[in-house]
Amino acid sequence: MRYMVGEHNDAASVFLVTGGTAVNLTELSPDIGTDLMGLINTPGALGPLQDQIASADKVAVSDIVPALPVERPGKTICLGLNYVDHVKEGGYEIPTYPALFMRGRNSLMAAGAPMVRPSCSEKLDYEVELMLIIGIGGRHIAEADAFKHIFGYTLFNDGSVRDYQRKTHQWTPGKNFDNTGAVGPIVVTPDELPEGCDGLKIESRIGNEVMQSANTSEMMWNVAKTIATISEFATLEPGDMIAMGTPPGVGHARTPPRFLKPGDVISVEIEGIGICSNPVIDEA
Repeated sequence: MRYMVGEHNDAASVFLVTGGTAVNLTELSPDIGTDLMGLINTPGALGPLQDQIASADKVAVSDIVPALPVERPGKTICLGLNYVDHVKEGGYEIPTYPALFMRGRNSLMAAGAPMVRPSCSEKLDYEVELMLIIGIGGRHIAEADAFKHIFGYTLFNDGSVRDYQRKTHQWTPGKNFDNTGAVGPIVVTPDELPEGCDGLKIESRIGNEVMQSANTSEMMWNVAKTIATISEFATLEPGDMIAMGTPPGVGHARTPPRFLKPGDVISVEIEGIGICSNPVIDEA
């Protein structure tokens, strides 16, 4: 299934998407709520609604203003340096353990919303990434069991302020400026995608210019291994989000560097999931 969270007729709702149209699930059952947590916590919620869904009025997806799929995730954990060529372009050594960092809620934003270049820097960069949303929590999750814990997959643009990222060995400042991490808009359940989203084309573009183009099969730590690794030290909870790292082609590694500037529209796309596009503006 394909879900979208957003506003329509000034009301926040969860939508079931088919092609270019969607059914407002929140209108059919208010218990579903206004983000995906209702469906995550109640896996069988759609069962009793099948007849209503089939006969419900449809709305155009283009008329829905996207919102974050999970309004307030408990944790957003991001994996860095997960594609060999991206490691090399950044000047790092090939890691033997994944580089992990966390993002706060204020750094996240919906697809379509303006990505904000901060007033203190002109080095806002882009990073297309696969993101997964945890459905069933757990600790010490085995790789063999990892896929059972996934609710769905979506898109992430890990907007990074490079000079602040490089101020110390800790990446937290450069990865947590307000309104720099775009999530969504479509969340796809695992049954509609290859296991672990392996073998999918992943790409970013500024306007019509392709900046990154790779395949998720090139990830060093795949989805199952990443879930197992994270759950060794942290209890994963329903609604937690994990970003899977970016391939080569980021702006800071280009000659000359290509950072995002006001007026740009940055789009990230993954085969079978969709496109997340955001205009870039300066901080007011």
